Amino acid sequence: MCKPRVVMLMLLTSLVGMFLAVPGMLPLDVLIFGNLGIALVASSGAVVNHLIDRKIDLIMKRTHNRPVAQGRVEPWHAAVFAVTIGVVGMAILLFLVNPLCAWLTLGSFIGYAFIYTGYLKHATPQNIVIGGLSGAMPPLLGWSAVTGTIEADALILVLIIFAWTPPHFWALAIHRKDEYAKSGVPMLPVTHGEYVTKVHILIYTVGLIGVSVLPFFTGLSGVPYLVAALLLGAGFLAWACKLMFRPTPTTAMDTFRFSIIYLAVLFLALVVDHYLV
Repeated sequence: MCKPRVVMLMLLTSLVGMFLAVPGMLPLDVLIFGNLGIALVASSGAVVNHLIDRKIDLIMKRTHNRPVAQGRVEPWHAAVFAVTIGVVGMAILLFLVNPLCAWLTLGSFIGYAFIYTGYLKHATPQNIVIGGLSGAMPPLLGWSAVTGTIEADALILVLIIFAWTPPHFWALAIHRKDEYAKSGVPMLPVTHGEYVTKVHILIYTVGLIGVSVLPFFTGLSGVPYLVAALLLGAGFLAWACKLMFRPTPTTAMDTFRFSIIYLAVLFLALVVDHYLV
């Protein structure tokens, strides 16, 4: 119910935000308690997602075996679990990290669990664009955990994930279009068709490449990161072009998988550049 793979990717970007916020090594208490608190609150949001989406989860192959949807976990048990780990995570952030990080994490939780899952997901085909801001927050959460501030460089990291989210998720949505249609969720491939979605993916990928080089121009990173960002961006663009012009039955899912690798390697490149240059 906690979506551990999703939370792990979030923690990776949170860690990068932490590392980039300081010139040297991180304080050990912030490293441990900051990521623990963020992970618990993010996991609570994932459980709430299981609760709200339990009926449509049964319709979709990707989610039909989720424990709440299948009845292996009672909804009220899941609710108690979500509240418990969410409260513990918030307490850790409030008392062992700092209030700014705690409130930003709570805002991200509300944005994902209730605004996106409870409303936007079912209200507009631009759901993933508008709701993507919540999922883009972890670098800022990590940064604020260390500094207790909101700074421009941290917001650039948020912007990178914000630009990455639509092409990442829309590729999956193309692959699962029929399931989304059955569930009634107005994903872009369902409401506007695959061609329009592929055009959007291509446009957002180009925008993502532009955003991804900003850390170099603001001085947050150096040439090694710039090279990595451009090479990774070229790879993402190649997949977006293949999806647009020469797709095969597996291209959408292959693009989705590459997008995960892209984000992980891009953020690791930021850390390597930060400590080696």
